[in-house]
This record gives sequence, C-alpha cells and structure tokens, in this order.
Amino acid sequence: MNWIDHLIILPILLPLFVGASMVLIDERYQQVKAAANLGSILIMGLVALLLMRAADTPTAEGVASIGVYRLGDWPAPFAIVLVADRLSALMLALTSILAFASVTFALARWHRGGAHFHSLFQFLLMGLNGAFLTGDLFNLFVFFELLLAASYGLVLHGSGQARVRAGLHYIAINLAASLLFLIGVSLIYAVTGTLNMADLAVRIPQVPPQDRALLEAGAAVLGVAFLVKAGMWPLCFWLPTTYAAAAAPVAAIFAIMSKVGVYILLRLSLLFFGAGSGGSALFGHDVMIAAGMATIVFGLVGALASQEISRLAGYAVLVSSGTVLAVAAAAGKSAVTASALFYLVSSTLAIAAFFMLIELLERGRDPGADMLAVTREAYGEGLPDDPDAEEVGLVIPASMAILGWCFVGCAAVIAGLPPVSGFIAKFAMLTALIGEDSASQISALHWALLALLMLSGLTMLIALTRAGIRTLWTPTERADPRVRLVEILPIVLLLLGCATMTVRAQPVMNYMQGAANSLHAPGVYTGSVLAPADTRVKTGGGS
Repeated sequence: MNWIDHLIILPILLPLFVGASMVLIDERYQQVKAAANLGSILIMGLVALLLMRAADTPTAEGVASIGVYRLGDWPAPFAIVLVADRLSALMLALTSILAFASVTFALARWHRGGAHFHSLFQFLLMGLNGAFLTGDLFNLFVFFELLLAASYGLVLHGSGQARVRAGLHYIAINLAASLLFLIGVSLIYAVTGTLNMADLAVRIPQVPPQDRALLEAGAAVLGVAFLVKAGMWPLCFWLPTTYAAAAAPVAAIFAIMSKVGVYILLRLSLLFFGAGSGGSALFGHDVMIAAGMATIVFGLVGALASQEISRLAGYAVLVSSGTVLAVAAAAGKSAVTASALFYLVSSTLAIAAFFMLIELLERGRDPGADMLAVTREAYGEGLPDDPDAEEVGLVIPASMAILGWCFVGCAAVIAGLPPVSGFIAKFAMLTALIGEDSASQISALHWALLALLMLSGLTMLIALTRAGIRTLWTPTERADPRVRLVEILPIVLLLLGCATMTVRAQPVMNYMQGAANSLHAPGVYTGSVLAPADTRVKTGGGS
C-alpha cells in the first residue's frame, strides 16, 4: 500500500491527538501549546498539498484519481470511508492556510483571552477536515457536531457581554440545525437503507415513485440544515452579529465555517440529484438559485446599512456564500462550477484577512467611532476609552499606511476590482453563465443573476469605500495603533494568496475545472468508493 494513501486519515487523527494532549497541559504553558498548534497546522497543510497533488494526477485510464480510505478494511457501503478528491483536498488546503494565519494572529494576545484556546482550535480543525473528507452522512453529522461544539467555545473566547449574547444565539440556531440534520438523515435512511454517499447516489434513481416524496422531503430538511450553516436568507440573521462579536482570529477561521455548508450542498446536490438521478434530477436547484440570489441582496443591503465595519465584514460573508450557491446551481455546466470554486477560495481568503485587519484598524479608536462618523451629535465628544482594550506590540513605522494598503487589497478582492483574483473570479462566472448561448437563449433568471453579480461588486465597493474613508480618513484625532509584526504577517500572507491566484490564474483555474468535472461526473466518485480495493482505492486495514 502506497504510504501517501495513509495520509487521508491524518488530517483527522492529528488534531484529535494534539488537541487532547494540550488539554492536559497547564494553561501557564501557552507557548508550548502555541507551538504544538502551529506545528500540527503546518503538517496538515503539507498533507493537504500532497493530497491535492495526488488527486490532480490522473490514473492510467485518464480518469480523476480519487483516494478512498476504509477504516477496518470493511467493504463499502458498510465501511467508514474517507474520500480524498480534488475538491476535498482543496478545502483541506484552504482550511490549513486560514488556520495558520488565525493562530499566528492570535499569538499577539488573543490566545490568552480564555482557557483551552489551542485545544478548541484543533478540535475545530478536526471537525472541518472530517466534514470535507467523510464519505457517509452519519459521520458527516458526527464531524458537523464536533466542529460546532468547538466553535461554541471559540465564539465565546474573550468573554464580554456582546460575545455571550451572540454566542447564545449562535448555539441555539445551530442546535436547531442539528435537529433538522438528524430528521433529514433519518428520512433518507428510511427510504434508501443506506447513508454511504456513493451508495445513495446509486440507489436514489432506483427509489420507487411512491417513496420519492419521502426521499425528497428528507433531502429538503437536510438541505435546510446546511443552508443555515451556509448563511442563506432568511436563515442568516445570526451570522453578521456572531461574526462581528467574535474575536478577530476566531472570526477569520469562521470564514471557512460558512463554506462547510456550501461545500456539502454542492457535493450532495450533484451527487444525489444530478442529471442522471431519475425522477429527482435537479431537485432543489431552483430553490438554491433563488435562496442564493436573495442572500446576495440581503447581504448587499446589510453592507450598505452597516455603520460598524465588523458587521460589514459579516455581510460580506453572506454575499460570498450566496454568490457561490446561486452561480453553481444556475447552470449544469462544469465551467460555471469551476468559476464558483475559484471565487469561493478568493473571497474566503480576503474576508478572513479583512476580519483580522478590522481589529487592528479599530485599535485605538473610540468606541462607537463608526457611528460617530455618521452622526456626531448623537454621541458628542470625549467618549471614554475602552476599559478592555490592551495595548500590544510596538508602533510599526508608517503602520497606518501599511494597514491602509491592506484595506485596499481586501476591498479590491471582495468587490472584484480588476485585475485582482476577485475580478478574475467574477469575470469567469459571467463568461461561464453566458457561454456560447445567444441573448435569446439566456433565461430571465440567468439575466437577473448576471445583473446581480455586477451590482454586487459595485455595491460592495461603495460600502467598503465609505468604511475606509470613515476609518482611515476620519477627521477625529487618533493615535497610531500599536501593531506587532506577528499581527501584520497573517494578513499579508492571505493577501499574497489572493495575489498568487491573480498571477497564476490559469493553473489555479485548471485545478478548479478538474474539481468541477469530478463533481459533474459522479460515476467516478461512486465507482471509486464502491469498487474493491486496488492500487488507487485503498483501505485502512491493510495493503
């Protein structure tokens, strides 16, 4: 058995053992915990890159290479299977990048704001990696609950009334989503008799007509649970408040949390209800388009109405999630899905950097400064200093200029200004949606989506420009923020990731196209999971 095939389980086992070990270490040894956390993340990032390389290498037959790890050497569909293809490996790599940046940023002071920060972070990564790799719905629920349990602790990290209030709302909403998850999975199992994703893809077209309504009801309930996690309208009211209240490094890693729901919806909708799914073909696609477009509109309105820059970032998350789902569901072409995946990665990197940047920009400003810029009469002069504020680090020469340029970079990517990766992603989406069709062949829904994509860029540019003027060009006196180099570097790292996607757009898009092709050809996925073990399909019980 090739050693690289054993790496599929490492992104789950490594954070499990590292996180559990750090629980036993006294909180006084924060540096030891931080080193273990960063070391684990670096190893996970290396593993993700190796899996990406392996998944991008076609087999001798010229088809996509999909690694399958069967725990206990049980045959599918009875085995607990982990599946590594182009898309899951991509999400692992994106998670590792965001995790490294978030933990590095937290080393300035945030990791000391509460107990067991590093352990919770590792458990969160275990849940995220497991959700991306799992090949059955039951274990998807297990990893889903694991990442939610860790996120409950992280969203409350740093205490404070605002975090506690937002955290309680967050917990209540996600507990309700978990209940819907269980109901949906139960209905699907009652109809099909299996929860293995590949086996479900084979059995769903064979479901009798009299049972198809129950199957689709279960899929709809399951979809609602994922739509809550993805932040779809009207189930998204909790997200801007929660993300704005969370600590900066926690909000940064939470940028990938909403993409878990997006990833699962993309994966399952094309695997279960693709063009070859019989009577349930394309089930829910119109709902996803409508919900995605409504989410974009809600996010844009919220961004324009936001007087706090942290809430603006939360609404940017909604715009990102809504765009990916609406575009990916709008057409059954792999080119459209590929462009949506390119946008998903680019926007997630930029939004995570934006959350961390906001904390630095707000440092040293008066509480309510954004509202003060709107109506000074309502707040008056001489607002008291924040009693919880802590000055950290040394003043970097020209720190405001550096932060200003970082703000410009984040705004350019989020709004989709040329020539950065955000513009390339939106241009690719528009081109793929139009394709070779004439204007008369494009439906009214597609025209509305095209107009909304262009309007979203303009609207976010207006909202971000206004926020930048209030924050960076405010007429009130302010001292230069005290910023550490360890806080600037993660932001620059994420923006360099966006710059790399700009310069190397063609190779990146080729990888996204391969991932999209695999999604639109579920037969390769099901064949790899259900086939006996061979040189490409490996088991966890032996070679």
